[in-house]
Amino acid sequence: MNITVYLGALEGNDSALRSAVRELGEWIGQNGHALVYGGSKTGLMGELADSVLRTGGRVTGVEPQLFMDRNAQHDGLTELIVTMDMTERKAKMIELGDAFLAFPGGTGTLEEIAEVMSKVSLGLLDAPCILYDLNGYYSGLKALLAHMIELGLSSEERQRGIFFARSLPEIRQILSRSDA
Repeated sequence: MNITVYLGALEGNDSALRSAVRELGEWIGQNGHALVYGGSKTGLMGELADSVLRTGGRVTGVEPQLFMDRNAQHDGLTELIVTMDMTERKAKMIELGDAFLAFPGGTGTLEEIAEVMSKVSLGLLDAPCILYDLNGYYSGLKALLAHMIELGLSSEERQRGIFFARSLPEIRQILSRSDA
């Protein structure tokens, strides 16, 4: 399974993030899955890619030219795809993914997973969309989605493919159900 992971090129200041991203990467690589991610060598993105690669896993980075120009790309990937811009990058990452996961990240992470959430809600994408709610990171977004349903602006049916997971075992459980 190609697992597209959205996350930041910064480390953050919570050591639990680095530990959890390493655990996620090791699990992806050790279980025969492949990582699709933004292609950066820095921060949590670099740590995730390195963790998958250390276990012998396959990693595809999708890096827009503007970050290539800044020399932000990870040079040790299985495959590096260079796109013209962020719009093309997002489309390519969605095209390559069988499942989508948002690790805690910044505004870029939120913007990218929001597109996946929208496509899942509209029935344009039949794949699990998981928000890794590590230490309650996405609890505000979870509450907002529930509020949308309360106000009749969304529905449980539309949000059926959007999941919140607090741990790697919960992520594995969601992915195993979608793999069946």
